[in-house]
Amino acid sequence: MNFPPLPCLGMSAYTKRMALLANRIFVDYGRPLDSKSAKVIKVMSEQPEAIKIKDWYPPLEEYSNILATLRRLGLFRDEHADFRDEMDRLRALRGKPRKTWGKKKESA
Repeated sequence: MNFPPLPCLGMSAYTKRMALLANRIFVDYGRPLDSKSAKVIKVMSEQPEAIKIKDWYPPLEEYSNILATLRRLGLFRDEHADFRDEMDRLRALRGKPRKTWGKKKESA
């Protein structure tokens, strides 16, 4: 919304202040701007970089789900996961229960 410029001769101080306030409220700048101020206003009125660049971080959860699926199908080899599975298998052969964190199982 842009208010038409009012003639300065017949304006009271109150009218001038109200015109400046109305211009400030409706995003029209009442005072003339130098180039530095105009640049600051332009930069601050834009969206932040993080919003402009939506793919700031890679989709790690999606990548891990894809790799887990490929591992189940036998198309991807995760040596650390293979090692953990082997340790769980050997632990089960020795008769030790799998480590559970939190509440301990009640022995009956």
